[in-house]
Parts: sequence; C-alpha cells; structure tokens
Amino acid sequence: MSTPENNDNAAAAGKCPFPHGASQEKTTDQSGADAGKCPFHHGASEEKSVLARGAGSGTTNRDWWPNMLRVDLLNQHSSRSNPLSDDFNYREEFSKLDYSALKADIRALLTDSQSWWPADWGSYIGLFIRMAWHSAGTYRTVDGRGGSGRGQQRFAPLNSWPDNVSLDKARRLLWPVKQKYGQKISWADLYILAGNVSLENAGFRTFGFGAGREDVWEPDMDVDWGNETEWLAHRHPESLANAPLGATEMGLIYVNPEGPEASGNPASAAPAIRATFGNMGMNDEEIVALIAGGHTLGKTHGAGAASHLDVDPEASPIEAQGFGWASSYGSGSGADAITSGLEVVWTQTPTQWSNYFFENLFKYEWVQTKSPAGAIQFEASNADAIIPDPFDPEKKRKPTMLVTDLTLRFDPEFEKISRRFLNDPQAFNEAFARAWFKLTHRDMGPKARYLGPEVPKEDLLWQDPLPAAIHQPDASDISELKAKIAASGLSVSQLVSAAWASASTFRGGDKRGGANGARLALAPQKDWAVNASVIRDVLPVLQEIQKASGKASLADVIVLAGNVGIEMAAAAAGAAVQVPFTPGRVDARQDQTDVESFALLQPLADGFRNYRRVQGGSSTETLLLDKAQQLTLSAPELTVLLGGLRVLGTNFDGSDRGVFTDRPGVLSTDFFVNLLDMRTAWRATDESEELFEGRDRQSGEVKYSATRADLVFGSNAILRALAEVYASSDAQQKFVTDFVAVWTKVMNLDRFDL
Repeated sequence: MSTPENNDNAAAAGKCPFPHGASQEKTTDQSGADAGKCPFHHGASEEKSVLARGAGSGTTNRDWWPNMLRVDLLNQHSSRSNPLSDDFNYREEFSKLDYSALKADIRALLTDSQSWWPADWGSYIGLFIRMAWHSAGTYRTVDGRGGSGRGQQRFAPLNSWPDNVSLDKARRLLWPVKQKYGQKISWADLYILAGNVSLENAGFRTFGFGAGREDVWEPDMDVDWGNETEWLAHRHPESLANAPLGATEMGLIYVNPEGPEASGNPASAAPAIRATFGNMGMNDEEIVALIAGGHTLGKTHGAGAASHLDVDPEASPIEAQGFGWASSYGSGSGADAITSGLEVVWTQTPTQWSNYFFENLFKYEWVQTKSPAGAIQFEASNADAIIPDPFDPEKKRKPTMLVTDLTLRFDPEFEKISRRFLNDPQAFNEAFARAWFKLTHRDMGPKARYLGPEVPKEDLLWQDPLPAAIHQPDASDISELKAKIAASGLSVSQLVSAAWASASTFRGGDKRGGANGARLALAPQKDWAVNASVIRDVLPVLQEIQKASGKASLADVIVLAGNVGIEMAAAAAGAAVQVPFTPGRVDARQDQTDVESFALLQPLADGFRNYRRVQGGSSTETLLLDKAQQLTLSAPELTVLLGGLRVLGTNFDGSDRGVFTDRPGVLSTDFFVNLLDMRTAWRATDESEELFEGRDRQSGEVKYSATRADLVFGSNAILRALAEVYASSDAQQKFVTDFVAVWTKVMNLDRFDL
C-alpha cells in the first residue's frame, strides 16, 4: 500500500553507500583525495600524516571481520546515550501534562501554514497522518520489532528512507509543540497523537489514543531491514512469508504504489499487499479500511522528476541542519513539491472525512496515465474536473488513483469488502477507526502500559488481554506455597525450566509474552516442542499445588517454583539467598489468547535452553544474542544467566550439552571454570559444526559435550572477558548475586502493573 505519500520514483535517493558489504566503494580523506576502493592498504603507511583524525576514524573491526558477532547489540539504548536522569519517569511526567491544551496546540498547528513548507489546502492534515502512519507502519508481528514505540523516525535509516521523503518537514512543524511540552510528551507519542488529532480535525471519530511510548536517543541496531544494497530493490511476496520484513521493497513502508516493480498492474499488487500487511497482523478487512482511510485525506506529490531532489537528511550537508531532499524544481515546495513522484488526489474533500474514496473507485472508469514526474497512476476517464487544486482555488482536477488503490476494486476478495464499505459508510468508519488504532498501538503491549484520558475501555484480542486479579497472597501464603513446591518431588532443573519456559517468551520490541497470564498452559505454547517436558512432567504438579492452595494464580506459582529451585541450588552451593518475588500475576483464558499471533512467539532458537528449531540461516550464537536482545539483557546479564542455567540443567531435552559440572543443580561457577580450562580441547562432532565434544588433552577422554551457544563464551573475545570474571576464584558470591538479579529481571519483564 502507499500511504498519503509513498515514495517510489522519488527517491531516487540512490544506492547504498556500501554496495559490496564490507567497505565503501570509494572514500576520500579530508582533502578530498581518492582514498581508493579497498580500505585495506596492506600495511603501507600514508605518505603524509593526517593531522585531524576523529575518534572512530580508520578501518574498523567489522571492516576486517564482517561476520563478527554483534555483542554490541546488547549495549544499545544504555544510560550513556540517555540525556535524562536515571530517576526520570515518563509515566509521572505525562501525568503532569495538560492533555487538552496539547491537543489544542496541535489543532492550531494544522492550519498554520509555513512559508518554508506551505500546507496543501491550508492544512497539514494529510502530512501528519502520513507521519503517524509511517512511524507505526514499520512494525512486524514476526519478531515484534519496528513500530512507533521508541520514536525511531528521528534516526537513520528511517529518517532517510525513500518512503519518508518530506517527513523531516512534518517533524520540524511539530517541533514548537514538542519544545513547549518538553519531556511530558515523547516524540514517539506525539507522532501518533498528531495523526489522531488530524483525523479528528477532518471530522473523523477515532477509536481512542493511548500514550506510553518512551523515546530512545539513538538508532535501533537490532532491526533487520533486509540485505538489499539498493533503495527500492524488489522483494517477492513469497519471500516475506517468514521473514521479519514489512515491505516489498527496501525503503518502503509497505508496497510500491505503482505495483510490484512498477508494473502498473492493480491485480498483481494483491499478493504483495497481503504479504506486507499480513506481516503487521492485518486481515483483508483491515487492509481495505486502512488503504481507503489513509487515502481519503491529503495527496501525493509529484510535480516534477525525482532527479530534482538532492540527498536525504542523513547525507545532507551540515548547514542543512537535518533537512533533506532539497528540490531544485520551481520553488521546491507547495505546488512544486516532489515526494513520491506521484501526483494523486483521491477525494473531493481532501481535508474532510468522507466516503468519496469508494464512491470514486467504483463510479468511474480508470485509464493508466503518468504523473508529471513520470510515475504510473490512473485517472478517471469519464469524470468531470471535481477535485480541488491544493493551491489554486480556481483550478479543478479529475479524480486520480494509485495502482494499488485500484487493487481494492479488481482483486475479488478486496472488491467484496470495498463494495460493502461503499454501501455502508458507517461500517467503513468503524473498520478504519479500529484498524488505525491497531496500526498505531500494536507495538505497545498490554493495556496496562497505556496512559491518558482517551484509552478505550474495550479489551481487544491483539492487546493480549488479562483478567482482573482474584488472588492476593500474603507473606504466609507465599511461604506455604514455597514449602509445597519444595516438597513436590520436582527437581531444581524442572522447577527452573518451568519458570523460564513461561517468562522467556517476552519480547522487548512489542512488550508481548512473558509469565503474566500463565499462557504456558494454553495453546499454542503448551504444544511447542521446546516446552514438551515441562508441560508433561512439571506443569500438572504445579497446577495441582495451585488448585489445592487457591491462594495464588498459576502464573505466580510457576514463577515462584523457579525461585524455589534457585534458592535450593544456591543453598547447595553454600549461599543462602532469598529470590525476590512480587505476587499479582493473573491467569489468562484461552479465549483471551490469539493463537495465531502467539504462535509467532515460538522461538526459532533458545540458546538458554540449548534449543534450535530451524537449521540454516543465522548462526546459533547469533540467534542466542537475538534472544538476549529481545529479553532486554546486557552482555554481562546474558553471560551470567546462561552460565547459571547450564549448571542448573535447564536444557529443553534434558541433555548434558553445556552442563560443564559434575554437580548439576548446584548454583556454581563450574560452567565458566570448566569452559575456560585449557586442559580441555574442543572439536566438532560432524560437518554441521553445531555439536562439539571436549576431550582431555592428556588422556583423550571425552569430558563434555557442547553446542555453539556454549562455546561462544570461550571463543568470542568480549563474552570470554565476561566469562573470565565468573571463572575467577573469588567470583562465587558475585555470581549468585548477579544471577538472582537478572533472573528476577526476566521474571518481571511483563509486570507493567508494578
């Protein structure tokens, strides 16, 4: 789909500066001299010393070793990049906000046309709706990444995507409002609220708005935008089926508005539209509603050829101050604006909500034509000039549509929905309101995270709803439960494994998963192979304890069981610890669980349990880091957590891989000590190099078995440095303390009620 401005020709934007993967094709030093195509100069020294070299200059480690493990992904968004104090609390700041005044200021801004970027029809409604849409529209259900939740549209690559041409202007228009309210409203929330206010100002009744998106201060490094090295490189829809990518072309939010590879064929666009919207959790009705609703207001911009556009914001000169795509066509703005290269106005009232999109779609015959920029679009051949010009009230245009708009008429299933909306405008309004709310809130997680006076009361299935709490266990209840768990006959391994299976589904990207809700006992999680032994041997015992007690939820009992296991393991190591526990979790029902979308939380790999479901693709150690990043772990947290889980024997299949100890179930540092012991030599057991055996260097006797997820803590220099801390002779107490801290963190990742 193309939203009020989809940038295809436009953007022009050019090709990736690293077309060969590892290094720039050509670099220049500060004098402008050609530095050559290869960054490696074979040891030769420069003839002239360069006096001014900044930090980070020169050939990097990733230039030399492009496949090195991205441990740095676990360090992003740390306190070192955050200008706000450690005790800053966005929820508290937002509560101080004059919300009505904020919305009033946004409304006033909509019609305050600026000479440096004049508003179409005197209104920025279309521009702000597009900004909100493109902020939220990068979300993908497959891994929970993307979306508007962290205000990423301010940073590369999103600030410079071909599909986001001119949104730098929208953000600058909003700056006076952001400046006025400061940290009481995040950029991430402001983008979406500006889109809502725009719809309301156009006469549309939105479903509601929930704030709670907290800004970060640097680009996300963990999102996979694809391997293409050229903007707008086409991806076949079939390739998107199981990929964490949202768009059919690099740098687009959804699909090429001219059809796949600018085919101009409306029917051919349907598979691409379904693939991309499907990756964002939308069904056919939601797709039709969103495309039509997004194109009821505003216009696209293609007054001239994309060759008139200069570089994107990230490549702009310093004096441009973050503005990109400077245009040499006419005035460069207003009637001369070039964004997508398309020049389409869909409805007779582009600043007022209507049903004209569907009326025009079916009323007229459409003929293929081209915009002034040469982009493929359609014009109504049998229509009068009824569309108002955005800058000349004396001019009128014929109705126009994008290639992908006509897909809603010529695809049989889309056409049925479109005709229903044509004949029932209220059904369309309701469908768009709900789809827009889903689009702009899908990455926020449970409703417990929502803030503000406009949060809808209705619970929606995609929000992973939870029932109200019915248990309030006190300290004596918890003590009694712990005693029953300890006496249950379940091993340390079983207790810890059950809690991990429940909590480790959490995804930091969209705040889904986690232990709250006890969905471990529900489909689809109860049917995952990685959980088989827990579901078979452990969960029935815990369910019986919970039922007999009646004092706590099953979700609390599962987490408490893990804590009991850790306390038993620590005691066996000579350390008396009390693992922190905060009750209050609840048990979701099966009807509150979207089985299809929860199936996407099934891990491809869980290195913490030495599990890998699918072979091929990324390495096992890379998938381990991906899992750690989803759990919001730092590199030290990853290290101590995995080492502890190994000696506690939590492998999904009960194997001894990575269990480098002769006393499993004891919370010891044995994993690190034995992994780093030079008396053991490691070798792969087959050509896959997934499984390894460790032999005594002297006797040749096999001592241990391991996977790549184990051995990476000895092979990767960064992880080895961390492992050495816990392998040292003075590390036992620190290890137990650190392990308990990160365990508690994981168990509480989804406790947004705290």
